[in-house]
Amino acid sequence: MLDSFFKISERGSTISREIRGGFVTFFTMGYIVALNPLILGGVDGTGEFLGGGTTGPNIALVAAATALIAGIMSILMGVIANFPLAIATGLGLNTFVAVGIAKLPDMTWADAMGLVVLEGLIILILVLTGFRIAVFRAVPTQLKIAISVGIGLFITLIGLVDAGFVRKTPGTGPVPVTLGYDGKLVGWPVIVFAAGLILTIALWVKKVKAALLIGILVSTVFAVILESAFKIGANFIPKGVIDGVFGGKLPPEFKGIVLENGDYVNSKGWGLNVPAVPDAIVETPKFDLLGQFNLFGSFSKIGVITVVLLVFTLLLADFFDTMGTMTA
Repeated sequence: MLDSFFKISERGSTISREIRGGFVTFFTMGYIVALNPLILGGVDGTGEFLGGGTTGPNIALVAAATALIAGIMSILMGVIANFPLAIATGLGLNTFVAVGIAKLPDMTWADAMGLVVLEGLIILILVLTGFRIAVFRAVPTQLKIAISVGIGLFITLIGLVDAGFVRKTPGTGPVPVTLGYDGKLVGWPVIVFAAGLILTIALWVKKVKAALLIGILVSTVFAVILESAFKIGANFIPKGVIDGVFGGKLPPEFKGIVLENGDYVNSKGWGLNVPAVPDAIVETPKFDLLGQFNLFGSFSKIGVITVVLLVFTLLLADFFDTMGTMTA
């Protein structure tokens, strides 16, 4: 039944291969559940965090909404479209919304999300009318491939930064990133990154099935063991979290420095999230963020022209980002 419905054999695959591919895809894109709350963890133009409050970001709420949407849309893509693509939050769009829209004066997160909804409605209309398919077919194959390569390089850069292999260069110089910390590779996260990468490449060269999945699992277990043994901690904690969670003062076991603006930086810490065994395997998520958008609230705050330009920017980025992903 599965074979005939999804045309697995017809497409030259097997059920076992599809299951392995599903696990690899899950672990590969699972990073977005941790990364998206951090990207959307800043305050809006009124000083509030996404989900409400001024003492710290609502990480759990954003993570729950991110996972829910990714799960529902990926299932629909497989069941209805019968196409082997997983759908989740786009890295380029969330950064633009968090930095370029939500932080505008007097703008709230609900207003920013309203613009995203408007852009989504326009995309839906373009799909239903067939215009998006026409543009997709009109774009040269070379450009589609170039977009997919660019997306891959962008994700690679994110991995290198999160591993501590490269870091953002302080200031506004011509070089965006620099090697390690002050030109040196330091900390256990770099070792985990190197060991996992070497293991995955070796398994891939040996043509071991599920090489990528094995590399991810082994690296994860290795990271959890190291964190449990050495208490490495996070590489960055914003001031809002320090004030809201730690009462403005970090515990003595944190190893790092507190910058002048109050942010905590640990050059040897983990990026994104600290690996650890969860206290509970199953926990009831809260989906309080669902439906929190103001469709037309931004018009009175930034003007019609600015709204049109922002929606068009979102539309353009979404359009070609999706095109490159599908081509890849």
